[in-house]
Amino acid sequence: MSTSYALAIDIGGTFTDLVLHDPASGRFFAHKELTTPDAPERGVLSGIRRLLEREGIAPGAVARVVHATTLLTNALIERKGAPTGLLTTAGFRDILEIGHERKYEIYDLFLPLPAPLVRRAWRLEAAERLAPDGRVEIPLDEAAVLDAADRLVAEGVTSLAIGFLHAYANPAHERRAAALIAARHPSLHLSLSSEVSPQIREYDRLSTTCANAYVKPLAVTYLDRLAREIAALGVTAPLFLMLSNGGLTHVEEAKRIPVRLLESGPAAGALAGAVFGARSGAKDLLAFDMGGTTAKLAVVRDGAPRVAHRFEAAREKRFTPGSGLPITISTVELIEIGAGGGSIASLDALGLLKVGPRSAGSAPGPACYGRGGAEPTVTDANLALGALAAEGFAGGTMRLDLGAMDGALARLADAAELPRDELAAGIQAVVNEAMSAAARVHLAEQGGEGLDTALLVTGGGGPLHGPEVARRLGLTRVICPPAAGVASALGLLLAPARVDQVATLARPLDTLPAEELDARFGALEAEARRVIAETLGAHAAVTAERAADLRFAGQGFELVTPLPPGPCDMPAIRAAFEAAYRAVFSGVPPVAVVEVVNIRVAVSAATGDGRLDPGVPSGAPAAPHARRPVRFGDAASEAPVFRRDALTLGQVVAGPAVVEDGMSTLLVPPGARATLEASGNLVLDLPG
Repeated sequence: MSTSYALAIDIGGTFTDLVLHDPASGRFFAHKELTTPDAPERGVLSGIRRLLEREGIAPGAVARVVHATTLLTNALIERKGAPTGLLTTAGFRDILEIGHERKYEIYDLFLPLPAPLVRRAWRLEAAERLAPDGRVEIPLDEAAVLDAADRLVAEGVTSLAIGFLHAYANPAHERRAAALIAARHPSLHLSLSSEVSPQIREYDRLSTTCANAYVKPLAVTYLDRLAREIAALGVTAPLFLMLSNGGLTHVEEAKRIPVRLLESGPAAGALAGAVFGARSGAKDLLAFDMGGTTAKLAVVRDGAPRVAHRFEAAREKRFTPGSGLPITISTVELIEIGAGGGSIASLDALGLLKVGPRSAGSAPGPACYGRGGAEPTVTDANLALGALAAEGFAGGTMRLDLGAMDGALARLADAAELPRDELAAGIQAVVNEAMSAAARVHLAEQGGEGLDTALLVTGGGGPLHGPEVARRLGLTRVICPPAAGVASALGLLLAPARVDQVATLARPLDTLPAEELDARFGALEAEARRVIAETLGAHAAVTAERAADLRFAGQGFELVTPLPPGPCDMPAIRAAFEAAYRAVFSGVPPVAVVEVVNIRVAVSAATGDGRLDPGVPSGAPAAPHARRPVRFGDAASEAPVFRRDALTLGQVVAGPAVVEDGMSTLLVPPGARATLEASGNLVLDLPG
């Protein structure tokens, strides 16, 4: 038995998923625990105890712990962060409300705009001014800095964002202000824009820095407490955190800039999608993850999820760009495309059936959890239609309550004047079409990419709803990986350590000497390598990739362009930009000057060998262990039910059928065929 297990912890809105991986054998063991929203670490600790005891593994045998959580994202959405202040350049306290001076829906006279995280009374100013090239035009008024800090602390502010004009070009004023404030108020959490988001565009930079300050006390307190209590269990292994870009970092770096963790859980799911898709020869796919609270989609190209360098948090309108707070961090490009298993079904004012956005979460949870929930949810509908069984739910840790499910659905069915099963089928259809419609929009925005690829399904609800979502998208191949219900947690163990760094240049390409550009890239790489060394040790083998935000002179936005490896070659950089521009816009304008706005580096290092053994048995095909009526669309079928761990290599399961494992359930629709591969993936071929 191995003595160097890796443990993954993924906290979702409904369940906390845990996976224990033995790198020597490639075997892994999974467990689901209901999330405890009031104290997330409580569910984590309970789950660790149960998993270790069940597998007979000593806590000291765990050599690495990797964690992802939606805790910080929820704090932003629910506005439950710390009392936060902002110190900025005199005359610029209202940048957070001025924003981009753009309405995301131009004809709405009562448009709700995203409210700043820092209220105006706590946005204070200090006299200072830097030019765009970093020259000091007005020295920093140190007395004003201390006076502002004193006032904010006296009013209860516990976290302070410092964002001075053009600090990306020269951080001296921000660093001096931070030193003065830290000396007088050592318990005040500080976030500097020159560290959090050192790039051009004042609103985006300040918005990101304020978001970091808003969640920083929560992150510091939570991570310290989690590390302490995991150690108290006897697990003394180092704790790593998943970043939004799909990489890992150590705890101290995560506490310094926690805004980089906002999309950590979904990023792990996209990474798992890429890994398991490649094991079935699918390097281009759509990774579809549906959990208890939300469903997300990521486009995977050439075996890797796309990485964006900006996203929006806490949108006023979930699917409307421009309605949220801009966050300028590197993140796996994801779109929230629908509801989760706990999403609540209801009738609107016109009597039409709606699903979400309200969710039952884990407390009280869907009615069928038997924990006091009284409103019907997607999970209740799936149970009523036979897609789920009452026994064995969540790895056997729960038995679903058929009476509570029936009562919740019956009340809504009576209000809708529909039979119960018709209502349940309607809930399923509404949520499937909502997810499919959002996916179509996202794919159209990507230029139609992905329409000829596979759909890889993860999460507790992905295998349940994925085949129907794929059919509605016109896809004919669905890949369901082993332990699909905890695949995001498994993705944490496959993630490399990765650090992204950015710096603003804002200069024409032809005025930049290649040696100067190389030196600027080298400085960013050195800082990224430092963080990697702190995470994995000084001898970690790293790889570095360079990119630049380029545009033609006169344009207002840039195109992030991967650069050729090796020393900077200016003609090659321009050629790479023109090729990328042509791929997006189908042509190149007759403009001579190319501007370098930002430069970027991504430094990464592998954390393990990534070996996975799904334990696929050989032998005669397994027989179904049960049969039950399952409704597929408009018709119910008496479907055979297979245990996934009993299926043998190459076995084909013809639909209609159900394949169950401890963490998720795969529906095989009529006319479809599911084949078990040596990779452990069940590959579902749908009728054309």
